[in-house]
Amino acid sequence: MSLTALLLVLTAAVAHAAWNIIAHGASRSGIPFLWWASLGSAVLWAGLIPVTGGIGSAGVRELLLGIAVSSVLHVAYMLVLQRGYARGELSTVYATARGSGPLLTVLVAVLVLGERPGPVALLGIGVLLVGVVGFGLLGREARGRGRAHRDSTQRGAAGRLGRVDPSIGYGVLTGTAIAAYTLWDTFVVTEWGVSPVAFMVGCALGEVPFFTLALVRGGAGDGLRRLLPELRANWRALLAFGVLSPLSYVLVLTAVTIAPVSLVAPVREVSVILVGLYGVWRFRESRPVLRILAAIVVVAGVVLIGL
Repeated sequence: MSLTALLLVLTAAVAHAAWNIIAHGASRSGIPFLWWASLGSAVLWAGLIPVTGGIGSAGVRELLLGIAVSSVLHVAYMLVLQRGYARGELSTVYATARGSGPLLTVLVAVLVLGERPGPVALLGIGVLLVGVVGFGLLGREARGRGRAHRDSTQRGAAGRLGRVDPSIGYGVLTGTAIAAYTLWDTFVVTEWGVSPVAFMVGCALGEVPFFTLALVRGGAGDGLRRLLPELRANWRALLAFGVLSPLSYVLVLTAVTIAPVSLVAPVREVSVILVGLYGVWRFRESRPVLRILAAIVVVAGVVLIGL
């Protein structure tokens, strides 16, 4: 990987960790926060389209199709991520998501695209799995095991499912969405030639109707009435989100135009350590030393995949 691509991805990792921390802090707001975040991101970045190559070399048809598919994938990602942050521990959800995302990307590349990772990459997959599973298991508290035992007594096999840490489940679901939008978005900017900034702005706008529908379905317009209070309460977080979230992905999309996605996707996962450290410091999450070690293992695995 070139130095330019490496710097782009590392900067993206810092921005990505920052906006995830911001999203965690506003997770109780749910859809209203996401509605403003999508609209704000589009508004803040739309002015840069003319000075960043317009829509690129793609036609309008390719641009609209790319945006439509990506918007659906990104909405699914955001909804699952927000739900995970509301129900699970920050560092567990984040590390599991960011670990399983590259893993699933590799699996799709092998099984569908016919790629054949070398021995070092295969070793990286194994290390990553150990780190992800270890990190997730550390988030399970004794009281959670006790509650699961009672559920098991009452509901049999259904109760046993209750022992699964929701942080792990939501993390894996988020990772699946990450793999899907990573592969699709990379195809759009590399094969169709869509400009990263124009693509990101279009995707942000494409998310707004989905979140509006979710608000309306919340009950007789009650969801829509939550928008203005949300803006007043969290405008600083929304402003930071609107800058950092698009920045992180524009940098990644730019990097995949000059370096293989198999290298870019793993390197950006250094954000796992940043978010993990924040979760341990800010929220006093359980077993901090082991969490940090597990996060390091996750990063070691994705680095090996990228070698």
